[in-house]
Amino acid sequence: MVVVECAEGYYETHDGEFGKIYKWCPECLLVKCNCGETTTLDHSDTRCVWCGADHTSIIQQELVPWWLEDEAVHPWRYSRTREEAGIFACASRP
Repeated sequence: MVVVECAEGYYETHDGEFGKIYKWCPECLLVKCNCGETTTLDHSDTRCVWCGADHTSIIQQELVPWWLEDEAVHPWRYSRTREEAGIFACASRP
């Protein structure tokens, strides 16, 4: 098996009706399996979709556990303003 590409985990940010919405996209590996096919693997999906070969060992070697990178997991904790984090104060009611 050959690792073709390694993509870091990240949050996609979308503007929602009440502020920002964060969607977690886990880190993954694009690999060329020994069967000759290319597949994407991550922490929860470690088998080749074509031949079923288990690639858990390469996942454990190549991918850093996402919970170790706090800023990547919780970007709102590191933003400078509440607006950057998607947190807005509600207007007070009369």
